[in-house]
Amino acid sequence: MSTNLVESVIEGLKTWARVNSPWVIHFNSGSCNGCDIEILATITPRYDLERFGIKLQGSPRHADVLICTGPVTRQARERLIRIYEQMPEPKFVIAVGSCALSGGVFDGLYNVAGGIDQVLPVAAYVPGCPPRPEAIIDGVVKLLSSLQQPAPETAPAREQGATQPVYEGEAI
Repeated sequence: MSTNLVESVIEGLKTWARVNSPWVIHFNSGSCNGCDIEILATITPRYDLERFGIKLQGSPRHADVLICTGPVTRQARERLIRIYEQMPEPKFVIAVGSCALSGGVFDGLYNVAGGIDQVLPVAAYVPGCPPRPEAIIDGVVKLLSSLQQPAPETAPAREQGATQPVYEGEAI
């Protein structure tokens, strides 16, 4: 019985650390840089994404959340998958911008595979072209609040690109 108590305390501590101090990495898979500018605006003092404990990280080996912008191009597809695979478990992906959601204005081009969810399982979608910093912060906060919920006992097997998103925001 004491092992169950210790395990539950350790799991609670892990969840607390994951929710209160997530490290994120940003990857642009081929967009126009409009979303990238808005992501950078979220970490400035005006919007202060760091107040939620979020730290922008340069290495995927230390990141918990992958924030992706732009459509998946043939050139960036393998790099995106490699970065995702280098991240430790549990890992989460946020698709930011119309291009990351569906390919956006680049959809149908010869070198565009589509949105991020065509390659990686996406946990949160933030629509907009480009999305405002408030919408990006809202998407990140909703992802973090969903992590506080206990995981279901019998989780269905995850297929690549077949996850249920925790947040599908409105375009502002």
